[in-house]
Amino acid sequence: MIDNENLNLIEETVFINRIVKVTKGGRRFRIAALVAVGVGNGKVGLGYGKSKEVPDAISKATNSAKKNMVEVFIKRKENNKTLPYEVWGVFGSTKVLLKPARPGTGIIAGGIVRSVVSKAGITDILSKVYGNKNPMNVAKATMIALSSIENPSEIAKKRGKSLNEIFQ
Repeated sequence: MIDNENLNLIEETVFINRIVKVTKGGRRFRIAALVAVGVGNGKVGLGYGKSKEVPDAISKATNSAKKNMVEVFIKRKENNKTLPYEVWGVFGSTKVLLKPARPGTGIIAGGIVRSVVSKAGITDILSKVYGNKNPMNVAKATMIALSSIENPSEIAKKRGKSLNEIFQ
């Protein structure tokens, strides 16, 4: 859990969906919002909220995202912030591939992956979404991929090898 009391959070509404429930008395409309929140230096969160009004749904989703923030390890070199290695995230039938990129590449990603990754502070990345393109599943698969990244030096220490032996 990350303390977000004095963080300058960047919020972005990723997806808004209108939900209709048909009852005997007519249609009932509700709004569902998906929000990505990040600091821009390796902390990112994803939240989902539902309400009868759009602003209420967004505020609920924002609060949920702040509670569900995770830390992401980012490889920093000069002005390049990317991933240390290729990683997959799977949620349901959605698979998200995140690959490190050279400096100056930018964020080559679809709308939902781009929103989540940019809030984490990553500036150069390549991505591809396979399977179901449902925005909720894509966002969750991206979060799973980002949260599964470990520090390469810790991986080398666990295996008892040097960084050069592992990442060649």
